[in-house]
Amino acid sequence: MAFSSDNVRVFLAVLDAGSFSAAARQLGRVPSAVSMTIAHLEAELDLVLFDRSAREPKPTDVARALEPQARQLASQLRQLQAHAEGLHQGLERLLTIAIAPELLSAPWAQPLAVLAREFPALIVEVRSAPQADALRMLHAGDAQLALVFERPGTDEREGFQEVGQEVLVAVISPTHPQALQRQGQLQLNDLIDIRQIAVVSRDPHGRDPRLLLARHIWRTDSHLATLSLVQAGLGWAYLPRSLIQPLVAAGTLAEIAFGNISNQLRVWVDVVWHTDRPMGLGAKRFIELMRQEAASGPT
Repeated sequence: MAFSSDNVRVFLAVLDAGSFSAAARQLGRVPSAVSMTIAHLEAELDLVLFDRSAREPKPTDVARALEPQARQLASQLRQLQAHAEGLHQGLERLLTIAIAPELLSAPWAQPLAVLAREFPALIVEVRSAPQADALRMLHAGDAQLALVFERPGTDEREGFQEVGQEVLVAVISPTHPQALQRQGQLQLNDLIDIRQIAVVSRDPHGRDPRLLLARHIWRTDSHLATLSLVQAGLGWAYLPRSLIQPLVAAGTLAEIAFGNISNQLRVWVDVVWHTDRPMGLGAKRFIELMRQEAASGPT
């Protein structure tokens, strides 16, 4: 086989540097070694890659034709080397992140974009599940990380890093009978008797009592399903302000204006991991990127 990682590197260096001597300086070699590598490659290919009739070698049409694939091969070799080094340092093959549905609009995509640039061979899987189910995936080993709201209790098996906060607000359809009757001016206690739509797990132990107020609750496992039901006038819901702001602006949802207290519940957002399992390089870096994102974001 004529091409190797070394002679491809030399071939591209000569193309970029414009001469054997300049390429030699770039590669840290003597010019005769570079010239010999190119001559051997030309002999094996039975092709002329550089015209040596002038003072400096000039790439032939054949060399320019081979250049795109040579650059692609060099890039793949660099990625392969980087992946091997990453695996040596503890990079996982697959990073699965379970995210509570209400946090799908949280700023986690940009940290993943940075992670993809730094570890291009890392496979990332993002799965949405109600908070208790996301944590169950974490404990079962089906996810390495979970992005969830703060938990009402502590679990000694869990490590976590705060990565921001969300403001949850009670919202209702402007066409809901109670909203029309009271012109949106409700007391918090009024919500007890109005149907609530909630994104919850089937596990009763995984439900945050601060978020479940009504006597009559319809449950979903998706924030999109919750939004659809609320917009249809079937009940009210606690949802992140960042998620519902466009809908409020469009007039399809209304923040409930409580007459007695402020309509907001501020909760912290955590990245959680299982302390009994070693954390891979990708997971560690994602946590750090999320922490940086939170530190640089609005307070």
